[in-house]
Amino acid sequence: MKSAMKAVLMLSVLVFSATAVMAMERDGVEYPDQITVEGIDLVLNGLGTREATIFKVNVYVAALYLENLSSDGYAICQSEETKRLILHFVRDVGEGDITDAWTEGFVKNAGDDLLIFQDRIETLNSWMSDIDDGERMVYTYIPGTGLEVSVLGDFKGVIEGADFASAFLSIWLGDNPPNRGLRDGLLGD
Repeated sequence: MKSAMKAVLMLSVLVFSATAVMAMERDGVEYPDQITVEGIDLVLNGLGTREATIFKVNVYVAALYLENLSSDGYAICQSEETKRLILHFVRDVGEGDITDAWTEGFVKNAGDDLLIFQDRIETLNSWMSDIDDGERMVYTYIPGTGLEVSVLGDFKGVIEGADFASAFLSIWLGDNPPNRGLRDGLLGD
């Protein structure tokens, strides 16, 4: 009996250890289940792939990390919790295409508030550069600080305002995402 209980206990420890280091994969890009940002543990809410053109060409695989899992895009955008969006590019993309996509995303999702964000959108766009296959952009919202932006591993700066971070995340989580599968994936569907 004792040996059977030891075997069950050992198996439980192995299963727990294996799940603690698991990662999720989408379209060949792997992300860890958890990360830590400034001492706060974030969990992987979901992965989504940005498809472009009528041919549905994969552009990047996005990962959304949150303090608490959620399938409500609006609530995620509005929450005053730390969150991180990582874009891992699976093809080369020019700076102009990236800035056009951000601008279009704000136009489609910011509504009447677009003019309020104009200067901050220009700042964001000024930090963009050409991206090669395999490179990443990281956007981290820190409550009370703003949206931290890193491009190609280089910290570019912070764009202040919870309102801006909310509008920025609505590009992916709002009513008009670049493609529905991207939004659904980030929301854990």
